[in-house]
Amino acid sequence: MADPVTIGVLALQGDVREHIAALESVGARAVPVRRASELDAVEALVIPGGESTAMWRLATAFDMFEPVRKRLADGMPAYGSCAGMIMLADRVLDAVAGQETFGGLDITVRRNAFGRQVDSFEEPIAFEGIDRELRAVFIRAPWVEEIGDGGPADGGVQVLARVTAGPGAGRIVAVRQGVLMATSFHPELTGDNRVHGFFADLVRAAR
Repeated sequence: MADPVTIGVLALQGDVREHIAALESVGARAVPVRRASELDAVEALVIPGGESTAMWRLATAFDMFEPVRKRLADGMPAYGSCAGMIMLADRVLDAVAGQETFGGLDITVRRNAFGRQVDSFEEPIAFEGIDRELRAVFIRAPWVEEIGDGGPADGGVQVLARVTAGPGAGRIVAVRQGVLMATSFHPELTGDNRVHGFFADLVRAAR
């Protein structure tokens, strides 16, 4: 059996333990990452849900912002959920003044697009590459307002999932571009770990 992939979870803020448990359930070796030396030891990185402005400020304060950005630019696979989607986006609408992201995904996201905490909801969605619908949990979630020009065959963004009902019907909530992927929703909170399995397979294929 091949060695398990080693995937870090950025452990500055957000639902770190849930992502670690989900990754371990699909056979990955999952470790928290808080410093650059720990980042150097992993093959890929999960950027969890939480609060994107707090994550940006903490990454800067702990001297993690530039190391993560460099690893992504050098081709490290990464998956971001909710706030993690914002941190992987090249462009952010409704950002706070001066807010920066790691970037890498040629997308424009809108922060808190689905509303406040009280507007949180769950919805079954179809996810490209995964059999059977997922139960998606949205908590102060962003959505993808725009994707860049060019399709997956040209190195562009592939849309993996859209919301199908409610005021956000048709909005893009999961994307992939090469070895980077992101979801607006929180698969780590449902006990259904197929999205984490999808990412682990992506990391294995990138070896």
